[in-house]
Amino acid sequence: MTDKYLLDPSDVRVLRVLQRDASLSIAEVAKEAGMSQTPCWRRIKRLKEQGIIRQITAIVDRESVGLGFVAYSFVKLAVPSRDNMETFDKLVHHWPEVVTCERITGAVDYLIKVVTDDIKTYDNFLRLKLLDNTLVSDVQSRIVVNTVKDTVALPLRES
Repeated sequence: MTDKYLLDPSDVRVLRVLQRDASLSIAEVAKEAGMSQTPCWRRIKRLKEQGIIRQITAIVDRESVGLGFVAYSFVKLAVPSRDNMETFDKLVHHWPEVVTCERITGAVDYLIKVVTDDIKTYDNFLRLKLLDNTLVSDVQSRIVVNTVKDTVALPLRES
């Protein structure tokens, strides 16, 4: 389990600005967060060192690059043992089509979000990667027809 850090109001203001637009300069972040540049820079540095800010990245519009198909797949392992779960966890890191993988409770073991060019490419992923794997006993897919909200920003609260 990771350490839990209490965020003060200034941390939250800085994180909200960065979640909205991480390409802003320190001066712009500081101005929007209502503080001066040096304390803002130190705060961001500390948040990175503590692992609260894991990375700063660009969010690519998937449809603009030809990735117009999204499916959520419920994956059931043949034997949900610790070793099989660890092996499956490692496998999904090698599958670029899988953008999110959650181990869940209930009748299935995983929920994965798969993004591909089209349904044919998804079918290839399903047959040749997921179902071809002896770890997997069943996959149930739900195809996304419209994305209503898609954000990576977390609902931060002040402590």
